[in-house]
Amino acid sequence: MTRTLADRVAIVTGASRGLGLEIARAYVDAGAAVVVTGRDETTLSEAVADLAQVETVRADVSVPEDCARVVQAAEDRFGPVTVLVNNAGVYGPMGAIEDVDWDEWTRAIEINLYGPVLMCRAVLPGMRARGYGKIVNLSGGGATAPLPKISAYAAAKAAVVRLTETFAEELRGSGVDVNAIAPGALNTRMLDEVLAAGPEAVGESFYAKALEQRDSGGAGLERGAALAVFLGSADSDGISGRLLSALWDDWASLPDRRDALMAGDVYTLRRIVPEDRDGE
Repeated sequence: MTRTLADRVAIVTGASRGLGLEIARAYVDAGAAVVVTGRDETTLSEAVADLAQVETVRADVSVPEDCARVVQAAEDRFGPVTVLVNNAGVYGPMGAIEDVDWDEWTRAIEINLYGPVLMCRAVLPGMRARGYGKIVNLSGGGATAPLPKISAYAAAKAAVVRLTETFAEELRGSGVDVNAIAPGALNTRMLDEVLAAGPEAVGESFYAKALEQRDSGGAGLERGAALAVFLGSADSDGISGRLLSALWDDWASLPDRRDALMAGDVYTLRRIVPEDRDGE
């Protein structure tokens, strides 16, 4: 991998396993100094033990004080934060909304939605002051299609995309780009949770898809990590407010058509109106 992130300082949340860990590895390979977070210090430290230029910080991204502490630790260890990757997330409770535990439902919203917002609040003052920064939010299938019986996750991930678009507008002209990634169907701990919950909790159709995903090996983590590297690099400067699929979008070619991209609404969420369907 070319060192497109050389001299950059990045924070990757939820990096104890799965995609977060893969992104941390890819960032190190690309030359970045990286601070990784997780809620279990032992698991986090063991996960990144073989990586150089990495600092671990135990943190809960739904707690404002923890988010501020992560940014301070990054600055103390490596210098000003250039890139924030908001990866930490959970599925939350699975089942019909009237049956799931309400505290678990709201807890999933706190991690999946409040977490990215709080981390953005913690890094943005410095990024604005320096006139440069990159924020990469992890979204997913919950943002673009209904997920019956996994409603907290679906609602939060849709909100993350709208926040990405909104923050991009707030930051227009500041030198800070904000984008979201749909990494594809990944065989991670979250898939294991779906399979453990069973078809009654998540629905027959979703469970069947999960079984198929498990057996096929899933999308793989590498493509999502590569897109996270691209969005954290200077190659993506000026591209902001987009939801990009790691698997299906030709994101590597976007710098060649940056102006046309930013002049339109491609890779954004929008309402379908009758005119889009020949007036139907």
